[in-house]
Parts: sequence; C-alpha cells; structure tokens
Amino acid sequence: MGSTVERTDEHVREYLIYRGFTNTLKHLDSEIKADKEKGFRVDKIIDQLQQFVQSFDLFGLKEYWLYLDRRLFCRLEDVYKSTVNKLRTSLYRYYVINTIQKGNLEKTQEFFQKQALELQSQAEWRDWFILPFIPAPEQNPAFSPYFSRQWADTFLVSLHNFLSVLFQFPPQPVLLSFDAEVQKMTILTEENEQLRQQLFALQTESRDQRDGDEMVHHKLPAYVQNMDRLGDTELEPASSQQPTNQSANQSANQNPRHKRIQDHEKERKELFSKPPQTPERKVESLEVEPPSELPSEPPESSAAAEGGGLSAEQPFIKLSQEEYGEHHSSIMHCRVDCSGRRVASLDVDGVIKVWSFNPIMQTKATIMSKSPLLSLEWATKPDRLLLLGSGVGTVRLYDTDAKKNLYEMNIDETHPRILSLACSPSGSSFVCSAAALSRSGNVSGQLLLWDTKTVKQQLQFSLEPEPVAINCTAFNHNGNLLVTGAADGMIRLFDMQRYESAMSWRAHDGEVYSVEFSYDENTVFSIGEDGKFIQWNIHRCGVKQSDQILPQDATGPFVLSGYSGYKQVQVPRGRLFAFDSEGQHVLTCSSSGGLIYRLTNGEPALDRVLSLGGHKAPVVTVDWCSAVDCGTCLTASMDGKIKLSTLLAQKS
Repeated sequence: MGSTVERTDEHVREYLIYRGFTNTLKHLDSEIKADKEKGFRVDKIIDQLQQFVQSFDLFGLKEYWLYLDRRLFCRLEDVYKSTVNKLRTSLYRYYVINTIQKGNLEKTQEFFQKQALELQSQAEWRDWFILPFIPAPEQNPAFSPYFSRQWADTFLVSLHNFLSVLFQFPPQPVLLSFDAEVQKMTILTEENEQLRQQLFALQTESRDQRDGDEMVHHKLPAYVQNMDRLGDTELEPASSQQPTNQSANQSANQNPRHKRIQDHEKERKELFSKPPQTPERKVESLEVEPPSELPSEPPESSAAAEGGGLSAEQPFIKLSQEEYGEHHSSIMHCRVDCSGRRVASLDVDGVIKVWSFNPIMQTKATIMSKSPLLSLEWATKPDRLLLLGSGVGTVRLYDTDAKKNLYEMNIDETHPRILSLACSPSGSSFVCSAAALSRSGNVSGQLLLWDTKTVKQQLQFSLEPEPVAINCTAFNHNGNLLVTGAADGMIRLFDMQRYESAMSWRAHDGEVYSVEFSYDENTVFSIGEDGKFIQWNIHRCGVKQSDQILPQDATGPFVLSGYSGYKQVQVPRGRLFAFDSEGQHVLTCSSSGGLIYRLTNGEPALDRVLSLGGHKAPVVTVDWCSAVDCGTCLTASMDGKIKLSTLLAQKS
C-alpha cells in the first residue's frame, strides 16, 4: 500500500501544479514531511520506532506509539486489543534491553522511574523492576531470552506484519484504487499481445506446413487443428479406398519425407556412436532433427511408418520456448513455488534470482550473498518465503515480496555445508541436511528438523549405519513421510509422525543424486552416480519395480568443454528429474535440453516421447510446473541459461 500512496501523492502534486494551486502544494509538502504514518510505509514506521529506541528517546517513543494508538489501533475491534497491548509491552522491553546492552544504566533507571505508575499494576512487568540491580541480567534465566538477537527479530517481524495487515482494514479512497486498475490493465494488455504473437506464429507455421504437404491429410484433435506442431507420427495414412492414381501421387509425396527420416536415423546413429565432443558439436546433432520434434525411435518404427503402420499419439505439443538469461554462471538450482507464480534460481556464484514468467518474464528480486550458497527451497506457507542454505552453516528465511531476510539460523558450525532443504507441506517445519565437507568422498553429515515458527531445532534424525551426508530430500503430499538419498548410496524413509526411520536400503553404487515420491506415493524414484533411474516399492523394502540406465548427460557429473582444452565439471546439486501433474511422464536432463519420457510398466521403463532442445550447454537441473492442460518445463544449464518450454497436453 505504501508504494501506491507514494505514486498517488506524485499524481496529486502534478495535478496541483497543473491547476496552479501553489499554496495548497506547499501545505501538502509540509504535511507529508511531518506525516507520522510515513505514507503507510510500514518499514518507515518501524525505522522511526527503532530510531527512538537507539537514541534513548523515551518521550518520543511514547508519544509516537500514542499517536499510532489514536490514529490506527483505536479503530480495531476489541479482540485485537490484547495484541496491541502485547506489542506495546514488547516495545518497552525492547527499549529497556537496548539501554542495558549499550551500557546506559542511567536510562534504564529513568525508564522505571517514569513508567512506575503505569507499569506496577501490570503483572507482566512485576519481575522487571529488579532488572537495573542485577549484575549480569543477560545471564539470568528470566531475562536472557530477551537479550538474544532472535527475540528482537521476532518482535520486529511481528510488529511489521501486524501493521501491514492493519493498513488493509480501513476502506481505501477511490483515488488509491487507480493503481491496481492500471496494473491490471497493463497485465491484460501484455498477455493479449503475447497470445496474439503466439497465435500469429502458429498460423504461419500451419500455413507453411500445408504448402509443403498438400496431399497429406491430418487427423488432429478439434482444438488443435490450426496448431500444426505435430510431427509425422500424427499423420493419418492414405485411405485404401482412395483412387489408385491419388494413392500413387500421395506415395510419391511421402517418399521424400521417409527418406529424410531414414537420413536422420543414419545421422543420429553416427553422432551417438561417437564420444561426446564440445557442446557446439552437440547442438549440431539437435539441428538435424525435423522441426516437428519427433521423438527418437529405433529403425523398426521407421520401417513400420513406411509400411503404413500407426504410431502412438504424441502426448504433448510444444507451444513455445522462452529464455531467462539473467545469470552469468552455471545454474545449481531452479525451482518453481507451489503456486506456480514465482521461480527461484541459484548459480554457482551464489547469485539468486526470483522471477515470474506469467504473463511476462520479469525479475522480482536479486539476492547476493557474502557467503557461498549451496541450496534453496520454497516455503509452503506462505509461499513467498524462500529458504537459503549456505556453505558456512546458516539457513536464511528470505521474504521475496519485502525483499529482505526475516531470519538467519545458525545450524551447525561443525557441519557447515547445507546440501539440501525440504519444507513440510504443513508449512510448520523444514528438514535441513548439513555436511562437514564437500559432497565428494565419505563425509559425515546431519539431518535436522527445524520449526519455522519458533525458529529452533526440533530434533536430529538418526542416520544409520553411520552419520553421512544427505544429498537430496523430499516430502510426500501431507508431510507424513520423508525420503532421503545419501552419499553412501542409501535411501532412507522416515516416519514424520514418530520422527524415526521407517526403512532404508542400498539403492545405488555411488551417491544418490536425486529422489522423489511417485504420483500415487506407493513408490519412490531415484537417480544415482551409477547412471541408473530406479523405481522402488516402499511397501517392500529395497524391492525394485523398474530399473533403467540413463545417459551420463542425464545423471551427471556434467561436463562443459570449450576451446584450448578448457573443461568445467559440475556435480549434480539440483533436481535431476520432475513429473507432470498426473505422474505419467518424467522430465530429465540432457546435453542440449530436457527430455520427456513416458513411464511404462514394462521394459524399457521409460519411453522417450519429446525432446525440448534449445540449449547450447548441458542441462543440470529441471522442474515441471503444471496448470490445467498447459504446463511449463524449466531446464537450466551450465551456461546460465534457463529455458521455459510451454506444453499443451493432448487429451486421448
């Protein structure tokens, strides 16, 4: 609301100047300077209160709080009066504690002398009158909590939140609503322009395709008849009842296409049979693919196509692909929040970008850190908060709306590397994995549960057979189960109602890099250092349901080669695979973009259906944001580029 008021003030000034009301403008400026409500800017009000506290101005502090009470608090219902009283009590305690911490005992005694009549009848102040006479009050059990930085931060955040909500209560003047209307119109205009360009591109492609394939009859779903993004796998073969001469003409038109497919298969075999070269060479292998994004198929599929056999319907159409290029180094993590409105991405330089992509791509916040950052996770409630794990044993809770840190938690100095964070779906706690050294090698680690409300550690999980670094963590839908993958190759499943290990088993030869629950939560999937993508039955400990070998460019370590023998190697840190909204398809990394597979119940366990492409460097982490039929796949690479591929799911 504060920013809206500031913009409104500017418009009023402009209007007064235009009308020539100079005296009114002078009065307006003088009253704005003396405005105790600070234009409804909560941060400015908090700063003013802290200024009174730091300057030991007890009279100014009392007068300012009294003004807020007369102007704002008195409008509240009686149910909120107790909250106001508690905040006032905490404010006075904040003042008193500051006088002691700064060594100004004269101001401490002055406070109790001037406030004696007001406070002596209040039970919460009864024990505080001995405070000036205690030699070391910060060590006294009754007062020590108030000397902590945590208590002060909690009080200031509580006061900030209370005032923020309070300013939304009174009905706003009509003049203040114009800003919301302007923003709404701007968003709608931008969205309409984006859709118009998208429709124009689709119509152009459809017209070009019809010009080149006049004799090919498409059999498409009714709602995508003008979106010719489907490959030859979607084309209806010629009817056997057509005249012979028409069939001959159609065959003549189809032969060049079949020849192109055969040439593509030959080229693909030659490329895939060679060892990986530079990323530039890998891009060439993508460029020879047909524009229809055909999935790679074995030669038998091409032979079946030549013989007129039908191929399976492609489950997705790639509508568009956009690029977010604000990072300047390799990405480590890229995650969408639970509402699908924000993305948080972290690069190896420790720079975090918070950005949105609907209706337009826009950076909301940039977070720089003096200490290295290793992990991030969106909080569940509220979803605007971001958990940031560092390499020096701290976890920060960052408000992406207010663009500031709310808390900084010291986890463990002996295990400073925060490798993984997972927030419970209930929003009341988060799991933190801390390790002593780098993820390579056998290193000790801890798995801790922290309460997000009290900002305190609740417990430490037992990691048997020995304390080990946990690389990845994931909750199920209600937070009753937690699955983890560790550097010792073990998967551990924890019962979060009893806070104990339910089962564990050897999953991979080498480290477990990424682990997730399946859609029905009867199984978990994992990717490990051994290059395997495995599905595990959690009702039968350690029993595999499927096992598939993936290429190294899907599992890591990831290698980026350049000129003059330059080579960059990155160990996986972010999510290596992500599911669609129904859990039937999985998105993985590759050397030149994301790959989408269909999960099958047979062999092989994965059936490749779509290559997203678009990257010139290895993709190192992925995420999949689903909404209705349109979903957005995020693929982040070692060159700092993040691609957003918008998909349309086809209904069978």
